[in-house]
Amino acid sequence: MKKNNKSDATGTILEYALEKYPVSLKLRDGTPVVIRPFCRRDENRLHKFLLAVPEEERLFIKKRIFERANFHEWCRHADFLENLPLLMLHGEKIIGEATLRQRPGGWKRHIGVLTMLTHPDFRGRDVSRMLIAEQVEIAGAVGLRKLESELNGERKIAIRSLEDAGFHLLMRRTDYVLDMNAVPHDYVLMGLDLRVEEEYAGVGE
Repeated sequence: MKKNNKSDATGTILEYALEKYPVSLKLRDGTPVVIRPFCRRDENRLHKFLLAVPEEERLFIKKRIFERANFHEWCRHADFLENLPLLMLHGEKIIGEATLRQRPGGWKRHIGVLTMLTHPDFRGRDVSRMLIAEQVEIAGAVGLRKLESELNGERKIAIRSLEDAGFHLLMRRTDYVLDMNAVPHDYVLMGLDLRVEEEYAGVGE
């Protein structure tokens, strides 16, 4: 019962944090965009977006996007308490995505995991930076105390966006991970300490 009460409390806080969406913003070059949570009608456009992102940039994305049945099932039963995808859209096109993953329990339950991707046509225009800022705000609201993000070393723009948001390097290992073609890549782990509002500090304990 204790666990359910905390889950209910976290769900209520998350619902409150998501009330602000959708939000309309502009990229660095003035391009109008909208940020909002994923919804079921986004399935096809999200799948198309993910396939447009180079494979090596998807090394740490947990969704098995090439197995369409699994992707369809995930889209139909998305659990925002476990995985919260925020989308950035230009018109009807998804141009960026950032997901906040929470652990339901265990010794790292206070640490959220952040992943982010940007459409190749919209690189260097603050897409990742803006999505990261939104997810950091949500992470603090739901009581997470730290955030982590795993990347491969080639993702220089994403790493710089994380640094701009206050993330620092926790670990870097040369040629530590392999992509689907067995090509080695550097492994980078970034971290951020969150200042949690006192009233939410016990959530997830």
